[in-house]
Amino acid sequence: MEKLNKTIEDKLNEGRSYRRTKEFEIREAGDDKKVVRGYATTFLMPYELFCYRNWEGYTVHVMEQIDPAAFDNADMSDTIMQYDHQGRVFARVSNQTLSLKTDAHGLLVEAELSGTELGRQLFEEIKGGYTNKMSFGFTVGNDVRVEERDDDKNIITVTRTITQITRLWDVSAVSLPANDATEISARNYADGAIAELKKEFLAAEERNKQIKKIKILTEV
Repeated sequence: MEKLNKTIEDKLNEGRSYRRTKEFEIREAGDDKKVVRGYATTFLMPYELFCYRNWEGYTVHVMEQIDPAAFDNADMSDTIMQYDHQGRVFARVSNQTLSLKTDAHGLLVEAELSGTELGRQLFEEIKGGYTNKMSFGFTVGNDVRVEERDDDKNIITVTRTITQITRLWDVSAVSLPANDATEISARNYADGAIAELKKEFLAAEERNKQIKKIKILTEV
């Protein structure tokens, strides 16, 4: 487990983020090909990353969404497909077993898994519903954050729109174990990346709090 945690730490230090997204679809093509497809992410569909109570007593909801143009200049030249973002490679762009394209809905992934025994096994697991979620690992190049305040309800909503992804590292088939502490999972990755973002928000809150204190003192 210590080695796995080190792997997570190394990837987070590279600035990678991970998000679990939609379910796979499957189809068995001709020539015994076994293909899975699904959206690694959808566009302009906000999802909540975390929430916290700030120093003013407001509940802050931090939302995230992906801009339709975020992948326009992303490096996807050798994106791979894995399981839980680690281990064996089941498909990859460079050998044309993995296809990635954007449409009006999001980033569509299509992987041909019949090339290896493990790939065929993964296909059967997806087909049987044992593994049914996707996740993607990426590096953020730029984002825009918009804050909305509801003073009547003491709620602040911060929406982070990722406008540029510089590299798409992998798309992964993921499971959601009954006990996340027992094995590495997509949630472990996502929680680590989100924790870094939350730390950034809380640090900004503390700076704002100190600035407010200084302002009050100087006005007295």
